[in-house]
Amino acid sequence: MKTAFLKKLLDASARRKDATAPHVDGRFDPAALTDTIQRALASAGRAQDAGKMQGVTDTIQRALADAGLYSGPGAAAPDRAEQKVYRTTVEVVDRAESPGASAQPGTFVSRSFSNAAGSRTYKLYVPSGYSDSGSVSMPLVVMLHGCTQSPDDFAAGTRMNSLAERHGFLVAYPAQAANANGSKCWNWFRAEDQQRDRGEPALIAGITREIAANHRVDPSKIFVAGLSAGAAMAVILGETYPDLYAAVGAHSGLAYGAAHDMPSAFGAMKGQSIGGANRRTTPSAGGRRVPTIIFHGDRDQTVDIRNGAAIGEHATRVQAGEPALRADRQRGSAAGGSQYERTIHTDGSGRAVVEEWKLHGAGHAWSGGSPQGSYTDARGPDASAEMVRFFLSQAG
Repeated sequence: MKTAFLKKLLDASARRKDATAPHVDGRFDPAALTDTIQRALASAGRAQDAGKMQGVTDTIQRALADAGLYSGPGAAAPDRAEQKVYRTTVEVVDRAESPGASAQPGTFVSRSFSNAAGSRTYKLYVPSGYSDSGSVSMPLVVMLHGCTQSPDDFAAGTRMNSLAERHGFLVAYPAQAANANGSKCWNWFRAEDQQRDRGEPALIAGITREIAANHRVDPSKIFVAGLSAGAAMAVILGETYPDLYAAVGAHSGLAYGAAHDMPSAFGAMKGQSIGGANRRTTPSAGGRRVPTIIFHGDRDQTVDIRNGAAIGEHATRVQAGEPALRADRQRGSAAGGSQYERTIHTDGSGRAVVEEWKLHGAGHAWSGGSPQGSYTDARGPDASAEMVRFFLSQAG
Protein backbone atom coordinates (compact mmCIF):
# COMPACT_ATOMS: atom_id res chain seq x y z
CA MET A 1 0.00 0.00 0.00
CA LYS A 2 1.36 3.42 -0.91
CA THR A 3 1.93 5.83 1.98
CA ALA A 4 0.09 8.63 0.17
CA PHE A 5 -2.95 6.41 -0.31
CA LEU A 6 -2.91 5.43 3.35
CA LYS A 7 -2.72 9.06 4.45
CA LYS A 8 -5.70 9.91 2.26
CA LEU A 9 -7.67 7.17 3.95
CA LEU A 10 -6.62 8.42 7.39
CA ASP A 11 -7.60 11.96 6.50
CA ALA A 12 -10.95 10.84 5.12
CA SER A 13 -11.64 8.81 8.22
CA ALA A 14 -10.63 11.68 10.49
CA ARG A 15 -13.19 13.95 8.81
CA ARG A 16 -16.09 11.61 9.49
CA LYS A 17 -18.53 12.90 12.09
CA ASP A 18 -21.28 10.23 11.98
CA ALA A 19 -21.96 7.49 14.51
CA THR A 20 -19.52 5.08 12.86
CA ALA A 21 -16.55 7.45 13.12
CA PRO A 22 -13.61 6.03 15.15
CA HIS A 23 -14.03 8.08 18.32
CA VAL A 24 -14.35 6.96 21.94
CA ASP A 25 -15.65 9.49 24.47
CA GLY A 26 -14.78 12.30 22.10
CA ARG A 27 -11.23 11.06 21.48
CA PHE A 28 -9.79 9.33 18.46
CA ASP A 29 -9.47 5.54 18.80
CA PRO A 30 -6.74 3.79 16.73
CA ALA A 31 -8.48 0.39 16.84
CA ALA A 32 -11.72 1.85 15.55
CA LEU A 33 -9.78 3.77 12.91
CA THR A 34 -8.20 0.54 11.67
CA ASP A 35 -11.59 -1.16 11.54
CA THR A 36 -13.15 1.78 9.68
CA ILE A 37 -10.43 1.80 7.01
CA GLN A 38 -10.62 -1.99 6.65
CA ARG A 39 -14.33 -1.75 5.92
CA ALA A 40 -13.68 1.01 3.39
CA LEU A 41 -11.01 -1.06 1.66
CA ALA A 42 -13.22 -4.14 1.59
CA SER A 43 -16.05 -2.13 0.07
CA ALA A 44 -13.62 -0.85 -2.58
CA GLY A 45 -12.47 -4.38 -3.36
CA ARG A 46 -8.90 -3.78 -2.14
CA ALA A 47 -8.94 -6.58 0.42
CA GLN A 48 -10.64 -9.83 -0.59
CA ASP A 49 -9.48 -12.30 2.01
CA ALA A 50 -8.33 -12.54 5.60
CA GLY A 51 -4.66 -12.63 4.71
CA LYS A 52 -4.80 -9.43 2.71
CA MET A 53 -6.93 -7.79 5.40
CA GLN A 54 -4.32 -8.60 8.03
CA GLY A 55 -1.71 -7.00 5.80
CA VAL A 56 -3.87 -3.88 5.65
CA THR A 57 -4.14 -3.88 9.45
CA ASP A 58 -0.39 -4.25 9.89
CA THR A 59 0.37 -1.46 7.42
CA ILE A 60 -2.06 0.94 9.08
CA GLN A 61 -0.71 0.20 12.55
CA ARG A 62 2.91 0.68 11.42
CA ALA A 63 2.05 4.01 9.81
CA LEU A 64 0.32 5.19 12.98
CA ALA A 65 3.20 3.98 15.15
CA ASP A 66 5.75 5.73 12.94
CA ALA A 67 3.92 8.99 13.62
CA GLY A 68 3.85 8.22 17.34
CA LEU A 69 0.08 7.71 17.32
CA TYR A 70 -0.27 3.99 18.00
CA SER A 71 1.19 1.83 20.74
CA GLY A 72 -0.87 -1.34 20.46
CA PRO A 73 0.17 -4.89 19.51
CA GLY A 74 2.54 -5.03 16.58
CA ALA A 75 3.69 -1.43 16.86
CA ALA A 76 6.92 -1.99 18.74
CA ALA A 77 8.85 -4.06 16.24
CA PRO A 78 8.14 -3.33 12.55
CA ASP A 79 10.39 -5.26 10.26
CA ARG A 80 13.41 -3.60 8.70
CA ALA A 81 11.86 -3.49 5.22
CA GLU A 82 8.94 -1.42 6.49
CA GLN A 83 11.29 0.85 8.44
CA LYS A 84 13.05 1.72 5.19
CA VAL A 85 9.75 2.79 3.64
CA TYR A 86 9.16 5.41 6.30
CA ARG A 87 12.78 6.45 6.90
CA THR A 88 13.94 7.30 3.43
CA THR A 89 15.95 10.43 4.23
CA VAL A 90 18.44 8.90 6.64
CA GLU A 91 20.43 5.77 7.31
CA VAL A 92 18.41 3.18 9.24
CA VAL A 93 20.19 2.25 12.47
CA ASP A 94 18.60 -0.13 14.96
CA ARG A 95 20.89 -0.49 17.95
CA ALA A 96 20.27 -1.07 21.63
CA GLU A 97 23.57 0.67 22.17
CA SER A 98 25.54 2.62 19.58
CA PRO A 99 29.35 2.21 19.65
CA GLY A 100 30.08 5.94 19.72
CA ALA A 101 27.59 6.84 22.45
CA SER A 102 29.99 6.62 25.39
CA ALA A 103 33.46 6.72 23.83
CA GLN A 104 34.47 9.51 26.20
CA PRO A 105 36.56 9.62 29.41
CA GLY A 106 33.55 10.51 31.56
CA THR A 107 30.92 8.09 32.89
CA PHE A 108 27.70 7.12 31.09
CA VAL A 109 25.33 5.39 33.49
CA SER A 110 21.78 4.02 33.36
CA ARG A 111 19.25 5.04 35.99
CA SER A 112 15.51 5.03 36.58
CA PHE A 113 13.01 7.51 37.98
CA SER A 114 9.46 7.18 39.28
CA ASN A 115 6.81 9.58 40.48
CA ALA A 116 3.02 9.83 40.48
CA ALA A 117 3.01 10.09 36.67
CA GLY A 118 4.81 6.77 36.20
CA SER A 119 8.41 5.72 35.66
CA ARG A 120 11.12 6.08 33.01
CA THR A 121 14.72 5.02 32.67
CA TYR A 122 17.39 7.47 31.59
CA LYS A 123 21.11 7.67 30.90
CA LEU A 124 23.38 10.31 32.35
CA TYR A 125 26.74 11.42 31.04
CA VAL A 126 29.03 12.96 33.66
CA PRO A 127 32.21 14.50 32.17
CA SER A 128 35.61 13.60 33.56
CA GLY A 129 36.09 17.15 34.87
CA TYR A 130 33.12 16.88 37.21
CA SER A 131 33.67 16.49 40.95
CA ASP A 132 31.10 16.07 43.72
CA SER A 133 33.57 17.55 46.16
CA GLY A 134 34.44 20.56 44.02
CA SER A 135 33.08 24.05 44.34
CA VAL A 136 32.09 24.53 40.71
CA SER A 137 28.56 23.69 39.52
CA MET A 138 28.02 22.55 35.95
CA PRO A 139 25.24 23.13 33.43
CA LEU A 140 22.85 20.28 32.57
CA VAL A 141 21.45 19.55 29.10
CA VAL A 142 18.43 17.22 28.85
CA MET A 143 18.24 15.49 25.44
CA LEU A 144 14.95 13.96 24.22
CA HIS A 145 15.29 11.39 21.44
CA GLY A 146 12.98 11.00 18.47
CA CYS A 147 10.72 8.07 17.53
CA THR A 148 12.36 4.60 17.41
CA GLN A 149 15.53 5.99 18.99
CA SER A 150 17.19 5.21 22.32
CA PRO A 151 19.45 7.26 24.61
CA ASP A 152 22.56 5.51 23.26
CA ASP A 153 21.51 6.02 19.66
CA PHE A 154 20.71 9.69 20.26
CA ALA A 155 23.94 10.28 22.15
CA ALA A 156 25.94 8.75 19.32
CA GLY A 157 24.12 10.67 16.59
CA THR A 158 24.32 14.09 18.25
CA ARG A 159 27.83 13.70 19.72
CA MET A 160 26.54 15.65 22.72
CA ASN A 161 28.74 13.71 25.15
CA SER A 162 31.86 14.91 23.31
CA LEU A 163 30.68 18.51 23.68
CA ALA A 164 29.92 17.88 27.35
CA GLU A 165 33.48 16.70 27.86
CA ARG A 166 34.87 19.71 26.03
CA HIS A 167 32.73 22.41 27.66
CA GLY A 168 32.04 20.86 31.05
CA PHE A 169 28.35 20.00 31.46
CA LEU A 170 26.20 16.98 32.28
CA VAL A 171 23.86 15.38 29.71
CA ALA A 172 20.69 13.44 30.54
CA TYR A 173 18.89 11.23 28.03
CA PRO A 174 15.41 10.18 29.23
CA ALA A 175 14.11 7.07 27.45
CA GLN A 176 10.55 6.73 26.28
CA ALA A 177 9.05 3.39 27.32
CA ALA A 178 7.74 1.03 24.64
CA ASN A 179 4.62 0.40 26.70
CA ALA A 180 3.89 4.14 26.64
CA ASN A 181 4.32 4.39 22.87
CA GLY A 182 5.01 1.48 20.55
CA SER A 183 7.53 3.45 18.50
CA LYS A 184 9.08 5.05 21.59
CA CYS A 185 7.82 8.50 20.56
CA TRP A 186 7.17 11.06 23.27
CA ASN A 187 3.40 11.63 23.32
CA TRP A 188 3.58 15.32 22.43
CA PHE A 189 0.13 15.32 20.79
CA ARG A 190 -1.90 14.22 23.81
CA ALA A 191 -3.55 16.91 25.94
CA GLU A 192 -2.61 15.14 29.17
CA ASP A 193 1.07 15.26 28.13
CA GLN A 194 1.09 19.01 27.49
CA GLN A 195 0.55 20.17 31.07
CA ARG A 196 2.72 20.99 34.05
CA ASP A 197 2.90 18.33 36.77
CA ARG A 198 1.10 15.76 34.62
CA GLY A 199 2.10 12.94 32.32
CA GLU A 200 5.41 12.90 30.50
CA PRO A 201 6.33 16.54 31.24
CA ALA A 202 6.15 15.70 34.95
CA LEU A 203 8.35 12.62 34.43
CA ILE A 204 11.03 14.48 32.48
CA ALA A 205 11.00 17.43 34.86
CA GLY A 206 11.29 14.94 37.71
CA ILE A 207 14.35 13.33 36.12
CA THR A 208 15.85 16.78 35.66
CA ARG A 209 15.28 17.74 39.28
CA GLU A 210 16.62 14.42 40.55
CA ILE A 211 19.90 14.92 38.67
CA ALA A 212 20.17 18.52 39.87
CA ALA A 213 19.59 17.40 43.47
CA ASN A 214 22.20 14.64 43.33
CA HIS A 215 24.93 16.52 41.44
CA ARG A 216 26.56 19.93 41.42
CA VAL A 217 24.27 21.46 38.80
CA ASP A 218 23.87 25.20 38.31
CA PRO A 219 20.07 25.74 38.53
CA SER A 220 20.29 28.73 36.18
CA LYS A 221 21.94 26.61 33.48
CA ILE A 222 19.53 23.74 32.86
CA PHE A 223 18.50 23.30 29.23
CA VAL A 224 16.32 20.91 27.21
CA ALA A 225 16.55 19.90 23.55
CA GLY A 226 15.15 17.22 21.27
CA LEU A 227 14.56 15.85 17.79
CA SER A 228 11.15 15.45 16.14
CA ALA A 229 8.73 14.13 18.80
CA GLY A 230 11.50 14.86 21.32
CA ALA A 231 11.70 18.44 20.05
CA ALA A 232 7.93 18.83 20.40
CA MET A 233 8.21 17.61 23.99
CA ALA A 234 11.17 19.94 24.65
CA VAL A 235 9.01 22.87 23.52
CA ILE A 236 6.24 21.69 25.86
CA LEU A 237 8.71 21.57 28.75
CA GLY A 238 9.92 25.09 28.01
CA GLU A 239 6.34 26.29 28.03
CA THR A 240 5.22 24.44 31.16
CA TYR A 241 8.44 24.62 33.21
CA PRO A 242 10.05 27.99 32.41
CA ASP A 243 11.25 28.12 36.01
CA LEU A 244 13.30 24.95 35.45
CA TYR A 245 14.64 25.20 31.90
CA ALA A 246 16.67 28.26 30.92
CA ALA A 247 16.46 27.60 27.15
CA VAL A 248 15.07 25.16 24.60
CA GLY A 249 16.55 23.53 21.49
CA ALA A 250 14.08 22.19 18.90
CA HIS A 251 15.24 20.22 15.85
CA SER A 252 12.52 19.23 13.36
CA GLY A 253 9.81 19.68 15.97
CA LEU A 254 6.37 21.18 16.49
CA ALA A 255 5.02 24.16 18.42
CA TYR A 256 3.30 23.95 21.78
CA GLY A 257 -0.38 23.10 21.38
CA ALA A 258 0.03 22.12 17.72
CA ALA A 259 -2.14 19.05 18.28
CA HIS A 260 -4.45 17.56 20.89
CA ASP A 261 -5.30 14.16 19.36
CA MET A 262 -4.50 11.89 16.44
CA PRO A 263 -6.12 13.68 13.49
CA SER A 264 -4.79 17.07 14.60
CA ALA A 265 -1.32 15.52 14.97
CA PHE A 266 -1.38 14.28 11.38
CA GLY A 267 -2.55 17.69 10.24
CA ALA A 268 0.16 19.51 12.19
CA MET A 269 2.92 17.24 10.91
CA LYS A 270 1.83 18.05 7.37
CA GLY A 271 1.87 21.78 8.13
CA GLN A 272 -1.89 22.20 8.37
CA SER A 273 -3.89 23.87 11.16
CA ILE A 274 -0.85 24.83 13.21
CA GLY A 275 -1.75 28.49 13.74
CA GLY A 276 -3.77 27.66 16.85
CA ALA A 277 -0.57 26.77 18.68
CA ASN A 278 0.41 30.42 18.85
CA ARG A 279 -2.88 31.45 20.42
CA ARG A 280 -2.61 29.07 23.36
CA THR A 281 -1.26 30.22 26.70
CA THR A 282 -0.18 28.40 29.84
CA PRO A 283 -0.81 29.95 33.28
CA SER A 284 2.36 28.36 34.67
CA ALA A 285 4.53 30.16 32.13
CA GLY A 286 4.16 33.42 34.03
CA GLY A 287 4.77 35.50 30.92
CA ARG A 288 8.47 34.65 30.69
CA ARG A 289 9.96 34.29 27.21
CA VAL A 290 12.08 31.13 27.13
CA PRO A 291 15.12 31.49 24.82
CA THR A 292 14.81 29.03 21.95
CA ILE A 293 17.02 27.79 19.11
CA ILE A 294 15.29 26.06 16.20
CA PHE A 295 16.60 23.89 13.35
CA HIS A 296 14.41 22.60 10.53
CA GLY A 297 15.10 21.25 7.04
CA ASP A 298 13.11 22.70 4.17
CA ARG A 299 12.79 19.21 2.63
CA ASP A 300 11.53 17.52 5.77
CA GLN A 301 8.86 15.08 4.60
CA THR A 302 7.94 13.92 8.11
CA VAL A 303 7.38 17.21 9.96
CA ASP A 304 6.70 20.11 7.59
CA ILE A 305 9.01 23.12 7.99
CA ARG A 306 6.02 25.35 8.72
CA ASN A 307 6.13 23.79 12.18
CA GLY A 308 9.60 25.19 12.75
CA ALA A 309 8.33 28.62 11.76
CA ALA A 310 5.43 28.21 14.23
CA ILE A 311 7.88 27.46 17.04
CA GLY A 312 9.77 30.62 16.13
CA GLU A 313 6.61 32.72 16.01
CA HIS A 314 5.59 31.42 19.42
CA ALA A 315 9.05 32.02 20.93
CA THR A 316 9.30 35.59 19.63
CA ARG A 317 5.81 36.74 20.61
CA VAL A 318 5.87 39.97 22.59
CA GLN A 319 5.09 39.55 26.27
CA ALA A 320 3.48 42.24 28.39
CA GLY A 321 6.03 44.88 29.30
CA GLU A 322 8.69 43.51 26.94
CA PRO A 323 10.05 45.36 23.91
CA ALA A 324 9.84 43.79 20.48
CA LEU A 325 12.84 41.78 19.32
CA ARG A 326 15.13 42.86 16.48
CA ALA A 327 15.57 40.30 13.68
CA ASP A 328 18.78 39.90 11.68
CA ARG A 329 18.89 37.41 8.79
CA GLN A 330 22.06 35.79 7.58
CA ARG A 331 22.90 33.23 4.91
CA GLY A 332 25.76 30.81 5.08
CA SER A 333 27.32 27.50 4.03
CA ALA A 334 28.35 24.64 6.31
CA ALA A 335 31.66 22.83 5.98
CA GLY A 336 29.82 19.89 4.42
CA GLY A 337 28.48 22.09 1.63
CA SER A 338 24.90 22.59 2.76
CA GLN A 339 23.29 26.01 2.68
CA TYR A 340 21.30 27.59 5.48
CA GLU A 341 19.46 30.75 6.47
CA ARG A 342 19.82 31.90 10.07
CA THR A 343 17.56 34.49 11.70
CA ILE A 344 18.75 35.90 15.03
CA HIS A 345 16.25 37.71 17.26
CA THR A 346 17.94 39.97 19.83
CA ASP A 347 16.57 41.89 22.78
CA GLY A 348 17.34 45.48 23.77
CA SER A 349 20.71 44.51 25.22
CA GLY A 350 21.77 42.81 22.00
CA ARG A 351 21.51 39.29 23.44
CA ALA A 352 20.19 36.63 21.06
CA VAL A 353 17.08 35.13 22.63
CA VAL A 354 15.72 33.23 19.61
CA GLU A 355 17.60 31.70 16.67
CA GLU A 356 15.90 30.10 13.67
CA TRP A 357 17.99 27.94 11.32
CA LYS A 358 16.38 27.01 8.00
CA LEU A 359 18.43 24.17 6.49
CA HIS A 360 18.22 24.13 2.70
CA GLY A 361 17.93 20.69 1.15
CA ALA A 362 17.82 18.93 4.54
CA GLY A 363 15.30 16.29 5.52
CA HIS A 364 14.16 14.88 8.85
CA ALA A 365 17.58 14.41 10.41
CA TRP A 366 19.90 15.94 13.03
CA SER A 367 22.09 18.47 11.23
CA GLY A 368 25.83 17.79 11.51
CA GLY A 369 25.23 14.51 13.31
CA SER A 370 27.26 11.33 13.26
CA PRO A 371 26.31 8.35 11.06
CA GLN A 372 26.81 6.19 14.16
CA GLY A 373 23.31 7.31 15.18
CA SER A 374 20.01 7.26 13.30
CA TYR A 375 18.28 10.27 11.74
CA THR A 376 21.45 12.26 11.10
CA ASP A 377 22.75 14.44 8.28
CA ALA A 378 26.53 14.83 8.42
CA ARG A 379 26.61 17.80 6.02
CA GLY A 380 25.93 20.30 8.78
CA PRO A 381 25.75 22.89 10.15
CA ASP A 382 26.53 21.29 13.51
CA ALA A 383 23.25 21.64 15.41
CA SER A 384 24.72 20.21 18.62
CA ALA A 385 27.59 22.70 18.75
CA GLU A 386 25.31 25.61 17.89
CA MET A 387 22.80 24.60 20.56
CA VAL A 388 25.51 24.38 23.21
CA ARG A 389 26.84 27.81 22.17
CA PHE A 390 23.33 29.27 22.36
CA PHE A 391 22.56 27.63 25.70
CA LEU A 392 25.74 28.78 27.40
CA SER A 393 25.25 32.31 26.06
CA GLN A 394 21.99 32.52 28.03
CA ALA A 395 23.69 32.05 31.38
CA GLY A 396 23.82 35.13 33.54
